[in-house]
Amino acid sequence: MSTNEWIMIIGLIINVVIAVSYLIWGIVILPHTTRKDENYSKTKYGIICIVMLLCPVIGFLFFGLGYILFFLFFHEEVDLSDIIFSKKRVVVNERTDIERDLNIAPLEEAIAISDKESLRTLMMNVIKGDVQKSLAAISLGLNSEDSETSHYAASVLRDELNEFRENVEKIYAEIRKGNEDQPQFCIMLLTYMNVILIQRVFIPMEQEYFVYKMVEASDILYQKDKENMTSTFFEWTCLRLLEIQDFLLCEEWCKRAVSTYPKELASYTCQLKLYFTMQEKEKFFETMEKLKKSNIVINNETLELIRIFS
Repeated sequence: MSTNEWIMIIGLIINVVIAVSYLIWGIVILPHTTRKDENYSKTKYGIICIVMLLCPVIGFLFFGLGYILFFLFFHEEVDLSDIIFSKKRVVVNERTDIERDLNIAPLEEAIAISDKESLRTLMMNVIKGDVQKSLAAISLGLNSEDSETSHYAASVLRDELNEFRENVEKIYAEIRKGNEDQPQFCIMLLTYMNVILIQRVFIPMEQEYFVYKMVEASDILYQKDKENMTSTFFEWTCLRLLEIQDFLLCEEWCKRAVSTYPKELASYTCQLKLYFTMQEKEKFFETMEKLKKSNIVINNETLELIRIFS
């Protein structure tokens, strides 16, 4: 054989050795070292090995030159010395759970679906969320024909409502002590109770019982610490009384709200809702006129109400 042929054979042998060695290193040795990155794939090393075998010398030079160029020009440490990391300046964008989002639907409609597996998934997704704010939706699952779904709903409601009853009694006991922390416990009770009572998941008798507990806490806060009796607390108290149809007590609290916060929109909307429910036309339109003449910023809902009755 000529010298050129010997050179070609030696080059091919060297190329095969390099290709096989690269493959062994990539799929056998590398997985057991700390150098394996998160994008590691055995397939990648197999493909590169095949390319080097099919394209002797050229394949090796291509990948080798690419690695050298990357190392020289792109593989540099980033200088972070002049960057200030602060949570106040960072907006975290979390990836949405697409599978869960696709399962979101109004439970009133979902209860009627025949696919039990989908209904169970939907119920579990609701339970995984903020349970306290989803009790009304979960309670709809009690009427499901699927026994497992109704069991989920019953178990969650039982546990959450029992916990609510216990916590209310504990906080109420602290309020009854009459200590200097009494107003703070009243605020705690109002904030805690409203989240549940607004959903009306109790039977009417028990709903009334807790509403009057809430009213008592509001009254103590109003008498003892009027500055912390916010417009929001007045609104919660009025609306919960309106829901149990105690119109007289609700009207009394509406008057207190207007007297304490005459420039708050909620003070007037509570009155409008009360007089509309009671069908007290004169008081309803009188309150509306006062609101129209005031300088209070009106939201879209109230503005639409005024347009309808004007």
